[in-house]
Amino acid sequence: MKQLITVGLVLATLFATTFLILTTTGVLTVEGIEAGLKAASEVNAIYVIISVVVLLLADIFIAVPTLTIAILSGFFLGFGLGAFSATLGMALAGLTGYALCRLYGPGLLKKIYPDSHKREEMQSLFNQHGSTVLLICRAMPILPEVSCCMAGANRMPFVRFFTCYMVSTLPYASIAAFAGSRSSLDNPQPAIYAAIGLALFFWTAWAVFIRRTRTGEQQLQS
Repeated sequence: MKQLITVGLVLATLFATTFLILTTTGVLTVEGIEAGLKAASEVNAIYVIISVVVLLLADIFIAVPTLTIAILSGFFLGFGLGAFSATLGMALAGLTGYALCRLYGPGLLKKIYPDSHKREEMQSLFNQHGSTVLLICRAMPILPEVSCCMAGANRMPFVRFFTCYMVSTLPYASIAAFAGSRSSLDNPQPAIYAAIGLALFFWTAWAVFIRRTRTGEQQLQS
């Protein structure tokens, strides 16, 4: 499990660094995203759809506030188009991360772990736990991108990867968009409740997964 954690931390650090650079320089802020989407909505809804998809697709390269964008998509587009746009953007981000790391990830893994036995052990562990990780990858920021990249680098079968990823992503995007569609400046409670509810659900799932994984490893070692 240590190998998976190490690679995950390396990838997470890369994503977190881009987020910190963009936020500290003021290039990417929640206020800026909201203002941009508002301006786009005043022209044509198609521009909001494109903006949401592009922003969420960019999440695979630079960490963006995914949940906030999904909620705003519902706020500006309504539930149907908002959920579609958010789901499409997240799906494209996941597919891009998987594809890029399937092509170039093995080379990165060789640099991190020159020992082929350790790489084989990591691949075996990801094959064992990767599906679960993808199912609960929305537990925290950056984890979805890291999970997709690790799935590609470890050559997880595409159908299994995409199925698990979408089982997690589709409800997440839909709930966020629905909450956004029911929210307003005078009544932001639906968006707040959705954010809290989604966070608690996925955090709980992640905590259970970590606990069971550690328990299983301890039983094998004893």
